Amino acid sequence: RGQESAGICTFDGTDLRVVRKAGRVLEKIDQSDLDYLRGSVAIGHVRYSTAGDSGGLNAQPIVRETRFGKLAVVHNGNLTNHALLREEVTSRGIGLNHSSDTELFLALLDLSEKDDLESALIEVLGKVEGAYSILLISGNKLIAARDPMGFRPLLIGRRDDTVLFASESCAFDIVEGELIREVEPGEVVVVDGEGMRSYFPFKSERRSMCIFEFVYFSRPDSYIFGEWAYRVRKDLGRRLALEDDTEADLVVPVPDSGVVPAIGYAQEKGIPFEMGLIRNHYVGRSFIEPTEELRNLRVLMKLSPNRSVLEGKRIIVIDDSLVRGTTSRRIVSMLRRAGAGEIHLRIASPPVVGPCYYGIDTPTREELIANRMSLEEIRNFIGVDSLRYLSLEGLRSCVRDRHSFCDACFSNEYPVEVEKTALIRRR
Repeated sequence: RGQESAGICTFDGTDLRVVRKAGRVLEKIDQSDLDYLRGSVAIGHVRYSTAGDSGGLNAQPIVRETRFGKLAVVHNGNLTNHALLREEVTSRGIGLNHSSDTELFLALLDLSEKDDLESALIEVLGKVEGAYSILLISGNKLIAARDPMGFRPLLIGRRDDTVLFASESCAFDIVEGELIREVEPGEVVVVDGEGMRSYFPFKSERRSMCIFEFVYFSRPDSYIFGEWAYRVRKDLGRRLALEDDTEADLVVPVPDSGVVPAIGYAQEKGIPFEMGLIRNHYVGRSFIEPTEELRNLRVLMKLSPNRSVLEGKRIIVIDDSLVRGTTSRRIVSMLRRAGAGEIHLRIASPPVVGPCYYGIDTPTREELIANRMSLEEIRNFIGVDSLRYLSLEGLRSCVRDRHSFCDACFSNEYPVEVEKTALIRRR
């Protein structure tokens, strides 16, 4: 779900074929790669690193020889006990080839005394903690699994007689498939020549689906967690408008993730919506760049002010979140130079006060601006006339079952204990 590296693995009836390259799919995976990747079973991955080095070494799928044969795995999420598991594996004489936590799903299989892969994998999944949505290839068999708390999304689709899995439903649209359902939290799905079957080996006492998926990470046209992201994101803007009494001439979104909440805000307030910032769509997402230098450069390349609508206007600027503050500062400076009269920044989520340990690469606690500055200090740092966030209660009111979501990055209420080693910056 990222842009650092891309990889595909297939089973050709005899062996696994794999292609892994640093960079984006359309730039790096070419026709010769696709010609090589023959087979009836395939998994693919675009990497967004949260554990392990962000370079090409940890590109997925990860392929490993195990006691159950050669296997391939892809993983979305982050294991909160990965350091302890690495120590367990290496102390038993099992070598590891990668620094990411994903390889542990395969390496731990060699510690199992179970006779069949499915039972051994379920045993491994009982050891790992944190967030995972995984796909695994074993010969002509494809196995999908989602952690019992359901942190990260995973969905099942179909095109004709082909079974599909994806992190977001929009992927099915691209291949002209249809959404069937979500993989349930704690569910293990096996697809092979006999069809599709499910196991539910883990009791899910509590669900902790990531609410930040709705705030920013998922595409607005995706169906995840039993809900359309577009509806939730628009409701975030509506609720933000209800909590705000500022008068203005225009509502201006920060593209792209600020667009949908800005529509909701503008409709609720009855204030004209204008594209005061124009996005260059040939540039990737700045939030998920691995360094601050790249993030800042990406912002300058990505956005341009639309002077035709900004000059002399009092504007409400809507963004999805405020993490480090440096991006917002650059955007506000850009809007000032374009002639905006007043700039009122409105954030369609609460202040980010805690890092995520479940698969979103947020900064350390010390880097988060809401932990270092008061609201007034943040306002002065960014350079806006006023600053307001959506309340935590407002955020929770926009999802159907607030008790089924993890909002630790906004509330500091972590549903899964994090080992001390995970508190260290992972880059």
